[in-house]
Amino acid sequence: MKVLCLNGPNLNRLGKREKEAYGTFTLDELEADLMEFAEENGINLMCMQSNHEGELIDWIHLAADDGTEGIVLNAGAYTHTSVAIRDAIAAVHVPVVEVHISNVYKREEFRQHSYIAPVAAGQITGFGQDVYKLALHALLLKQARG
Repeated sequence: MKVLCLNGPNLNRLGKREKEAYGTFTLDELEADLMEFAEENGINLMCMQSNHEGELIDWIHLAADDGTEGIVLNAGAYTHTSVAIRDAIAAVHVPVVEVHISNVYKREEFRQHSYIAPVAAGQITGFGQDVYKLALHALLLKQARG
């Protein structure tokens, strides 16, 4: 199974920003852990991060054309603001699992609305870095069920 993991704005600052919400792990540590999990489960995983909305959209479009079978997406703040990312997901036929490290429903009100959720296969929030592994597991189950 080929999966793309996309991380949006400010996730490159993991380990340095708002540790009470996001923990102390870095993006490099998260990706290394996720790559190990993916390898153990027969997943061909590519991880990418950008602070730029258009770049995330381009990667979503490319995933639709290169045989990618699932996307794990932490769009960061774009979750709550980007109709363009929502439309990119709706325009491709690749299941997307939206993830958030913190429980967005326990945070500021503006974080409780997602433009992505209505077009995503599912959403996992609040379990720290494990949301990524849970998303990969969900994609494996979805593939197994057809």
